Amino acid sequence: VQLQASGGGLVQAGGSLSLSCAASRRTFSSYHMGWFRQAPGKEREFVAVISWGGGMTHYADSAKGRFTISRDNAKNTVYLQMNSLKPEDTAVYYCALASIWGAALKGTMDYWGKGTQVTVSS
Repeated sequence: VQLQASGGGLVQAGGSLSLSCAASRRTFSSYHMGWFRQAPGKEREFVAVISWGGGMTHYADSAKGRFTISRDNAKNTVYLQMNSLKPEDTAVYYCALASIWGAALKGTMDYWGKGTQVTVSS
């Protein structure tokens, strides 16, 4: 399985970015998908997850109200729309997939993709 995240970049505080993650796996629609991030000097942290069909989502408190996770199973792609960005959102963002919802909520994912850098300037 290959997961390729894209869409990162440099944005001013208050701005928006949309991340995408394309999966190579044909059974993408069977998996729950998540976004995680890791800031310099910090541990990787959970951002958001979405169930295989898109009917369930869960967000970190830091993402609630500002970020939206979505997916398009026809395109094998999961998205993270990030609005009202803050300097503390600066991190490398990773997408990952999991076969078990409970595991996804705990960040125990089956496959991880390479990250994309998001930098928010103040």
